Amino acid sequence: MSETWSHINAKVWDSHKAPKKILIIRFHAFGDVLITLPYIVALREKYPSTQFDFLTLEEWASVPESLKIFGEVVTIKSGRSVFLKVGLSLLKIPYLMSLGYDGIIDLQNNYITKILRRALFPTAWAEFDKFSPNTAGSRTKKTFEAFGNIKLFNSFSKIDQINVGGLKLLKEEGWSQEMIVVLNPAGYFETRNWPLTNYVSFAKLWLGHTATIKFVILGINSLMKKAEFLESELGDSCINLVGKTTPAQAFEIVKESNLVLSEDSGLMHMSWINGVPTVALFGSTRSDWSRPLGEHSYYLDSSDLECGNCMLANCIWGDVRCLKRYTPEFLFSESLNLLKRNKKI
Repeated sequence: MSETWSHINAKVWDSHKAPKKILIIRFHAFGDVLITLPYIVALREKYPSTQFDFLTLEEWASVPESLKIFGEVVTIKSGRSVFLKVGLSLLKIPYLMSLGYDGIIDLQNNYITKILRRALFPTAWAEFDKFSPNTAGSRTKKTFEAFGNIKLFNSFSKIDQINVGGLKLLKEEGWSQEMIVVLNPAGYFETRNWPLTNYVSFAKLWLGHTATIKFVILGINSLMKKAEFLESELGDSCINLVGKTTPAQAFEIVKESNLVLSEDSGLMHMSWINGVPTVALFGSTRSDWSRPLGEHSYYLDSSDLECGNCMLANCIWGDVRCLKRYTPEFLFSESLNLLKRNKKI
């Protein structure tokens, strides 16, 4: 896929010495916070003596706080009020000034973060390209490269995490080293939903292929009805952890997984950034911005259709044809191919 780029605003770090401290800013959303992680790891490989801190909303802080790559995770209270968010951000300025940052990488790039950056007087900085029709991952990488005028290599699967109890919980729920396939029917709109019965058929094809397998469902309570349906259909081969994990624990479980089948959601990003073989179902989503990257990922989108990438909550045809055209047999075959290409089976 060809790429077209807008200009990235940056003041380059041009010292022969590594910066002592870099602040990375990403407020929302959860998937976008996750996407930053492999590129922070890659930048850290360039600057191994540098302390990397992260500024985000407290609702997304669980995963960054569980990782070994950050010196400090600074949080701002979440809230719908823009005025409240501005006020709470400005209140952080004295504390952030006391930490003394040489560099700031602004992956939010809005008027709040511009105020923060200017108030902190960093020697070098770079702002996220918000508009180029390229993936969030590639735009994040370009921002980091612009900061130091350097070339980065993707660091999928190198995101070290402290033990947060995710695997312990999985074992308590019946996992004993079987193959893990995460099923994630978590697309926010109907135009991003593959039929639940297809998930069941997909899982049963896997059960016919290998008996030593567990299907794991993770997420927040809004996913509970879907999870209970899958659990009722798949019996003991299904572990329903919906509402039982923190985001950090889900992250730990996904890192251990062999395969993730996911609609467009934060958990889909959680998977591919960790180098886990990921099959992503996009439906109405703009895949040019959101698709997973790397040879370990495979995605199906609507870009080949006249109505493709519509971003609508409801299908204009009433049948979500962009996703329903893909059969469980097709997804099973492509999943096997993905695992074989990555030497996972």
